[in-house]
Amino acid sequence: MKTRARNFRRTSQAQDFWPSFTDIMSTVAMILFFLMLLSYIQNVITGNRLEFSLSQLHEADLELDNTREQLERTRAEIDEAQKNLELFRGEIELRRAEVEKCRMELSLSEAELELSRTELALSQNELVLSEGELAQKQRIIDETNIELGNLRVKLEEIAVLRLTTLNKVKASIEATIGTHSAAGEELVTIGDNANIIINETLVFDYGSAEIKEDATPLLDQFAVAFEELLDDAETRDYIDMITIEGHTDSRGSAGYNRSLSSERAVSVVNYMMESNPTLEDKYARYFGVTGFSKFRPIAFGEDEDAMQLNRRIEISVIVKDSNISRVIDEYLSEVAE
Repeated sequence: MKTRARNFRRTSQAQDFWPSFTDIMSTVAMILFFLMLLSYIQNVITGNRLEFSLSQLHEADLELDNTREQLERTRAEIDEAQKNLELFRGEIELRRAEVEKCRMELSLSEAELELSRTELALSQNELVLSEGELAQKQRIIDETNIELGNLRVKLEEIAVLRLTTLNKVKASIEATIGTHSAAGEELVTIGDNANIIINETLVFDYGSAEIKEDATPLLDQFAVAFEELLDDAETRDYIDMITIEGHTDSRGSAGYNRSLSSERAVSVVNYMMESNPTLEDKYARYFGVTGFSKFRPIAFGEDEDAMQLNRRIEISVIVKDSNISRVIDEYLSEVAE
């Protein structure tokens, strides 16, 4: 009876132990489950936060890149500003130097102005003292102007003598044979250079140095008029030379035209001397010839009218230089007296 009771106790105790272990294991399992659940939830939350952080980090990188670019631009602007600042500083230094120079020049100008004032005061004193001398010099100037006016009149008379002489020749010819040819051309004109001009067509055929028969009355009268002119001793005393000049147009070579113009001038002189042998006997020494070829035109252009005007014979009266010198010497002698 005692043995059975002992076994019963042991079986009852074993049955009490196993439910307690199961509860413990369940509790542990529950705890582990909750721990795993918490870990999962934490991982989910941590993953979301990580993704959010990565997105923020990417945005931060972009902002950083933008900031760097802006920083580079700012640095470039700062460098440019520094360069401009250096240039501005250089200009400021230059302006300072110019201002300093102006100040020095101003100081110098003030000194010069003061000196000029002193000189002006001295000059005013001298001016007061020299008024009498000035009046005297003015009288001398007035007298000199009168004398120079007289000299100018005498020299003008010599200059006009050429024109007067040639006008006499022209008047003599026109009084004898008229003013125009049968073709209506003016026989003799006075040029701007105060020379007698004879149209080439009145005397020569084109390209020829042989005097035309129709021109002989004109040249005969020239020979007579020049003899009458030179018979006047007072007029002859002023004349150094009577030059017969030949001129051509621009057609042809210079050498050909030089020969042609010279030959025509020689033909005119020779005819006058043959027409009036007395002229050659008495006054041949006054006559000379020259050929100017095409190099002294009086009309410019290539038309036939200009060409015809340039083909001409000119007669020039050259006044003696000694007459001009004599007038000046007389003036100087009067001044010395």
